[in-house]
Amino acid sequence: MSTLPVAVDAMGGDHAPERNIAAAVAAASEGANVLLVGDPDRLGDDHGLPVHPASEVIPMDADPATAVRRYKDSSVVRCAELVRDGVASSMLSAGNTGAAMASSLLRMGRIKGIARPAIAIPFPVDGRHPCVLLDCGANAECQPEWLVQFGQMGAVYSRVRFGIDQPRVGVLTIGEEAGKGNSLVKETVALMEAGGWEDACGAVYGGNIEGRDLMVDVAEVAVCDGFTGNVVLKSLEGGVGSALDRIRAAMQATPEAAAAAAILEPYLDPVFDVLDVNNTGSALLLGVRGVSMISHGSSSVHALTRGIHTAESMVAEGIVEQLRDIVGS
Repeated sequence: MSTLPVAVDAMGGDHAPERNIAAAVAAASEGANVLLVGDPDRLGDDHGLPVHPASEVIPMDADPATAVRRYKDSSVVRCAELVRDGVASSMLSAGNTGAAMASSLLRMGRIKGIARPAIAIPFPVDGRHPCVLLDCGANAECQPEWLVQFGQMGAVYSRVRFGIDQPRVGVLTIGEEAGKGNSLVKETVALMEAGGWEDACGAVYGGNIEGRDLMVDVAEVAVCDGFTGNVVLKSLEGGVGSALDRIRAAMQATPEAAAAAAILEPYLDPVFDVLDVNNTGSALLLGVRGVSMISHGSSSVHALTRGIHTAESMVAEGIVEQLRDIVGS
């Protein structure tokens, strides 16, 4: 399976197809096996990469479920079908997030025993492995049992991608003290505290965590409903991005600041790299029968390239098979 190409939705995203093609070319130059999916007449220069034709594009504001059924020859739907049919090993899309998720779910199918798929995103932690947050937008409303399963899937993902032997799983809420949170959180915590984590997925339950804990050494996996997760994700991305922009501007505000910045640059660059959202790459949709990477519509070439490499890596590591064997039934 790992010798098959990553199907790249060339038509999805705010800067398609140019940015998607550039990422595919960059990934291919680094050894990735890539297949572009899109309208050959609209792609422009494909740089000699193989192309699977798809005549339609799902608009960014379209209703996901309806659009997948209406735009049957869309690039994102064809990507999912290529994975389902064993033509591609995995897929990546920066188009309509809901459509990418719906295409993956409806065409690839859900892993048996997993109630709902979840979008998992790693948050950088200084000097440590990332903290994986899920769900980041697949399920706006959730049931407690789903969040427990999200924790199990996140633990498998954390171990497979980041090599963490015994991930700590926490429930994201408004306070670390017991009893904090809404009814969903309280019911989820009660189920989490029932134990069995090590036997179920090789993880440990670490209790409640707050939003400020996502980027410090508190947990390797944080679970919440998709509405909360998406708000947290966008807030942190916007806040960190704004802070980095202001720091860079301050470093060039005066000749003296620029001179000091030149001295500090070797120390600050690694910090900027860790916090740069483009270095995270793409989110992985856990729980479907295929590797499906989902990127922001505004993702940079670098972020998309990282997403392609991550897709190949997750196929090689057998993430779907491990989720099936450990979490599914």
